[in-house]
Formats: sequence, C-alpha cells, structure tokens
Amino acid sequence: MDKRLFCFGFGFTARQIATDFPNWRVMGTGRSPADDATQRGIPLYPFRRDQRIENFNDIAADVTHILLSIPPDEMGDPVYDVMASELLRLKNLQWVGYLSTTGVYGNFNGGWVDEESPYNPSGERGGRRMRAEQAWLSLYEANDLPVHIFRLPGIYGPGRNQLVSLKKGKARRIAKPGQIFSRIHVADLAAILMTSMEKPNPGAIYNIADDEPAPPQDVVAYAAELLGIAPPPLIDFEDADLSPMARSFYLDSKQVSNAKIKSELGISLKFPTYREGLAALLDGEIGI
Repeated sequence: MDKRLFCFGFGFTARQIATDFPNWRVMGTGRSPADDATQRGIPLYPFRRDQRIENFNDIAADVTHILLSIPPDEMGDPVYDVMASELLRLKNLQWVGYLSTTGVYGNFNGGWVDEESPYNPSGERGGRRMRAEQAWLSLYEANDLPVHIFRLPGIYGPGRNQLVSLKKGKARRIAKPGQIFSRIHVADLAAILMTSMEKPNPGAIYNIADDEPAPPQDVVAYAAELLGIAPPPLIDFEDADLSPMARSFYLDSKQVSNAKIKSELGISLKFPTYREGLAALLDGEIGI
C-alpha cells in the first residue's frame, strides 16, 4: 500500500515533510487553499472547530499516517473534539503523531528533562498541551489508536530563524541569568517524524531537540557573526519591553534530552547545534 499522510495543520513542519519526502502522498487541512500546497498538487481541506471535514472517511480511506499539529484552544484540542471518532474508523491507519511542546515540563531552572520528567506546565499554553496529550493517549489506551507524542522546543529553518530576524531588524539579545532554551532545525524534525513513521511504537513519547541547549542571546550573536554585522546590544530581561506572550517564554528554563530519539529511533542529526543549522541557512537568507 502507498504511504499516505494526512496533516491536520499543513504548516511549517508538514511542508518540510512534503518537500523532503516526495515519495509520500500528502494531504491535509489549511485555511488558504490557494497556497503553495495547491501549486504542488497537495489537496487541502478546510477545518475548524465549527467546520468538520466533509466526507472525511472517503477522503482519508487509504490514509496510513496522520500528523496532528493544530494547537489546542481554550476549549481543548479541536481535532480531538471534532474528528477523533472519525480517526478511529480509518482501517489502514498505522501511525498518528501529535506535535506537543516541551512546555508541558514547565520550569527546571536550567536542569535537564527527559521523557520521564513529570508534567508541570507553567502557563496556560503548556496546560492545554498537557491535556491534549492526555486526550490523545487515552485513545491509544482505550482504542489502540497508534498515537505517538512528540514534545517540541523552538523550531527554526528556512525563513524562520535569527538570520531573518537580524536582517529585518527584529532580533534582540535578551539576557536572563541561567536562561537556556532548546531548539531543532525543521529538516531534522521532519526526518525524526519520518523515522518514527517507519518504526512505529504506539504510546511512545519523544523529546525532540538538538545536542546543545543554549542561551538565546548566544544564538543571536552567532547569527550576527555569520552575517558579518554587529550583534544587537545586550538587554537585561527585567528591562526588556516584551509582550506578555514573549515574556511568558522566559518563565521556563530547561535543557531537553534527545537521548531517546537516538537510542530508540537511531537518529543522527544533520544539524546537531544551532551553529550548523544557521550556517547552512546563510546562503538562502543572505538576500533578505
């Protein structure tokens, strides 16, 4: 049977998968049907909490894999709430991947977390993701839906990185003592997801991160070095004029272990740190 992937939320990650793995037949949901997906022959279907996908069982009859990347809202996970019963009817389904966040761990004051670390989300967004994870895992436990959970840090890649932010004058170097973030290049994320699809292990939870958690200001400084420009001035966190959303990201400081994706999935990262990732992106972003 052909490998057919349905993406609830055809965004940054799903587009990378479709680009890097053209032998897969991909479809999904999107708010803008006349975008690059349509140009590439990837059918997108409208979906919202108040607009379920019509004839989904016919559309997805041969789907073997499903990627879930639509974030939960204040009422819960819209895909779970509206479409879960229909997913349970799919006869050929081998893998379901839910893209969650390392925010479910909350703050570890710069310490390490792995997949056995407890839930302790600091804010509402992390709490919503925790509840969404639990909902999807309940379908694995009760109905054998082949659910896999992927906890993601910050994702960067083409068009979405500190090189772009610097060129647009939007990058800032904000220093908060002890603050450490993890990150992953979108191409490595896509490869990790595809490897899991080839080696399904329903019920598994995976942390996704590169090998070097780092203070965010260091990443900005390195991007500036690559561009041959002076980095933005260092700003103390307490003095930074941040939106409530931006400030909330600094509530949590932790280092995310990627040992499990290496030991269980055999992953070897193409971009093991932000240095390799940004250097590889330089030529593509230089003209911005």
